[in-house]
Amino acid sequence: MVDEVLRKAVDTAWTVYLATHRDVADGRRCLLERHLRGKLEASQSETEELTCSGLAYLDRLPRDE
Repeated sequence: MVDEVLRKAVDTAWTVYLATHRDVADGRRCLLERHLRGKLEASQSETEELTCSGLAYLDRLPRDE
């Protein structure tokens, strides 16, 4: 169940992010997954909450990564 929540959150956040940022590198997806895994382990288990947290995280990353 935990892996399913994480996978859905990462997939959704990544899809939304790519729709608005077409010039990003795939390395950000790994950073996103690592960030959301930490959030999930800290008890944020709702997919929607994790997705929003992931999008906010991706927007804070420097543009050149």
